[in-house]
Amino acid sequence: MNGDPIEILLVEDNPDDADLTIRTLKKHNLNNPLHHARDGEEALAILHGAEGSGVPPGPLPKLVILDLKLPKVDGFEVLRAIRAHPRTRLLPVVVMTSSREEQDLVRSYELGTNSYVVKPIEFGEFAHAVAQLGMYWIIRNASVR
Repeated sequence: MNGDPIEILLVEDNPDDADLTIRTLKKHNLNNPLHHARDGEEALAILHGAEGSGVPPGPLPKLVILDLKLPKVDGFEVLRAIRAHPRTRLLPVVVMTSSREEQDLVRSYELGTNSYVVKPIEFGEFAHAVAQLGMYWIIRNASVR
């Protein structure tokens, strides 16, 4: 991530879900610069820089699509860190997860998510959900930069 602009930060460890999300966004002409972080630690390094290494943060995206069940640093901790940091506290974050657990939904909103989307199991429904998410958050939503 060498300072190239990103508009969407996808934080997803499942390669199939990541691939489907990326392909669906492109299919619906949302060719916005996208970076795929495969774990929470990588996402935080992009957003806040690598602590202790002198590596500066990357450009701030317009949207973070965040899975909850991630290796290294889970999605809840990523969300907590985003909301705690002045640089990223207003950044739109959509939790997109397979969890239908009430406590995950409540905790996500308590930590400041802007939206909570349960990943549909069926391929067509998953693609439709991603397309709607992208259209709203990238095209329609007005956000603070």
